[in-house]
Parts: sequence; structure tokens; C-alpha cells
Amino acid sequence: MTRTGGQVKFASVQASEKIPYGVTLTARGPADHGSVPLRTNAVLHLSQAITKIGAWQSPMRLNDTTRAYFERLATISTPAEAARYRALNTPATADAAQEYLAVSEPRHHSMLRTSVSPNMVSGGYQVNVIPSEATATLDVRALPDEDIDRFVAELRTVVNDPAVEVARNNRNTRPGAPPSRIDSPAFTAIEAAVKAHYGPVTTLPTMSTGATDMAYLRAKGMQCYGIGPLTDSEDGPKGFGAHSDQERILESSLHTFVKFHWDIVVKVAGSL
Repeated sequence: MTRTGGQVKFASVQASEKIPYGVTLTARGPADHGSVPLRTNAVLHLSQAITKIGAWQSPMRLNDTTRAYFERLATISTPAEAARYRALNTPATADAAQEYLAVSEPRHHSMLRTSVSPNMVSGGYQVNVIPSEATATLDVRALPDEDIDRFVAELRTVVNDPAVEVARNNRNTRPGAPPSRIDSPAFTAIEAAVKAHYGPVTTLPTMSTGATDMAYLRAKGMQCYGIGPLTDSEDGPKGFGAHSDQERILESSLHTFVKFHWDIVVKVAGSL
């Protein structure tokens, strides 16, 4: 649940999630003295590769969850916001709407596609030495049905530089899975509990840009839904948001959430 200015705006229920992968860019070239600049400088090749990836974006692909999310969000938004969300479904207006979201609503922009964020860069060890190697690690958050090997191959095409290796990190990751249904008894019970405890607000089925262990259960065919207590949208800019060292919720919010959660469990259990 999200509250703005003391008013609950909507309830967000995670019905799908993106899958995290790490991709490493490794640029290599001859080491030499920094007093003689080289066009083969690994740092230059790496920075150019990062710039190319930053300027590129994968195609927008809506799934059942994200399509329902933007359709419902449009019904509770201002006319200008609603027009942008609806424009995503129209080829003639989709590009402009996406560009606006990339600048002004980056979380929504990330929900539209497999995203790439270059988060770690390493290269060089001495100010007067051209290094023979420089690396960058990309945080790839893939749509649940993304073919990650094909996606990495596309990144290689984008970089288009034989001096730069593009490789997927060899680490375990969560499996992809279809979104959970939004017409299931569990989702219906959640919607009813939202209205009972938070008022007549809209429930938005959401694809999380982050990752949870529900991915493992969805991959086994289970219908899973992520719910959480009420948070204030103003808390993030104040430093109290998710993963902050001062992350917080109100005590009263926790009390309401326990009652909310209880009603859902009783309703779902009673229907079995």
C-alpha cells in the first residue's frame, strides 16, 4: 500500500517479478606509459561500450501483469498521467510515453522491458600507467520470459567492439516463470481485504523490478502474491525508503497489516 499526503492512493500486489543477472564487460589492450595516449586504451574501449549500452534500450514488452497495472493505474491518475499510461498501448504514441517515463518515472520505465544498469567499474592502478584491462559489471533485470543468452548476444552486437568481451556472470539466479493470475481466489481475497482495511482504493497487480524468493515457487506452478504494509511515498526522498539504513514503517501501519494479512489467510483457507 502507498500513501501520499496522508491518503492511501493504491494497493500494489506483486504478481510477477523481474529476474536479476550479472553481465561483465572486460576491455583489454596493451599496457603502456600514460605519457603516450593510445587508442587501444582499455579504459577508453570500456567507457565507449558503457556509453553504447546506456544509449540503447531493449524493446518494450507488456505481460498480463504489467498490462493490467497500467490500465488500472490510468483510472486513478490525473488526465495527463492517464494519457501517457494509455499511450503505451498505441504504437504511434508509445515512444514518447516511454521517453517521459525514462526521465520522470524510471521505475515504470523499468517495468516495460529488460533493463540494464552499469553499476560497477574498475580499471587502472597507477596514474601514469595505461592498464591492460578494465571491467564493468552490469545489473540486468530481465522480464520473466527473457532468453538471457539471446539478450547477452544482443548486448555484444550493441557494443560491437572486439576489444571488449561481454559475458554473463556464472552465478545462480532465480528462474523465470509466468505471472500469477489476477483472477484467482487468492487475488480476489487480497482485493477484498484492501477495501476492508484501507478504504475504496484500487489494487494494482505489479511486476516487481526487484527480486524475491517467490520466483522459485512460481516456477513450480504456484500462484504467489507479494503484499506489504502501508508506506509513505514521501519517505524515500527523506532517506527512509527500502534498503535505506533508516528504512521504516509506522507502528500503526504494522498493526493494520497484521489484521489485513489475517483476513486474507482466513478467507483463502476457508475457500479450500
